[in-house]
Amino acid sequence: MTTEKIQSSIANPAPLGLLGFGMTTVLLNLHNADIIPLSIVILSMGVALGGSAQIIAGIMEFLKNNVFGAIAFTAYGFFWISLIVIWTNPTANIAAADDKSMGFYLLLWGIFSALMFICTLKHNRGIQFVFLTLTILFFMLAIGDFAGSIAIKHAAGWVGILCGASAIYNSFAQIINNEYGKVILPL
Repeated sequence: MTTEKIQSSIANPAPLGLLGFGMTTVLLNLHNADIIPLSIVILSMGVALGGSAQIIAGIMEFLKNNVFGAIAFTAYGFFWISLIVIWTNPTANIAAADDKSMGFYLLLWGIFSALMFICTLKHNRGIQFVFLTLTILFFMLAIGDFAGSIAIKHAAGWVGILCGASAIYNSFAQIINNEYGKVILPL
């Protein structure tokens, strides 16, 4: 089978990746906004939909030769898995994450997200909004950890809820527009 046939035979994986990202981001940020506690619910969603579904979508994007989608979905999928490992600290002889370490972890993801946002300037406004709010979210969370400020983390939670909701909208806009063969939900 030629490369073109493989690329054209694979359905658009972006809605799955966006849904995985969006639903997990909303759920985690309900915790960051102090609406729900951190629990196994968030960890399970992080591994299953945030991590695994995004990695699958990313691999499918590689097969479709979409570098942006491939990097975005696989990287953020592995973000969720790494975050779960940080929270659960399965290796007893390694110190748990402290605020300074988490600040740098989140800062690096903020820088990555900012660079990915620049890439979205070639894409639709919906994806631009997802990456803009994600960049703001990571920088706010990093600042909250560096400053030890719960108020900044709570405010970041609301940005995260908006970011996740916008990713869910993007996912369903792509699905609905594809199903009806026309733009029903604008991006």
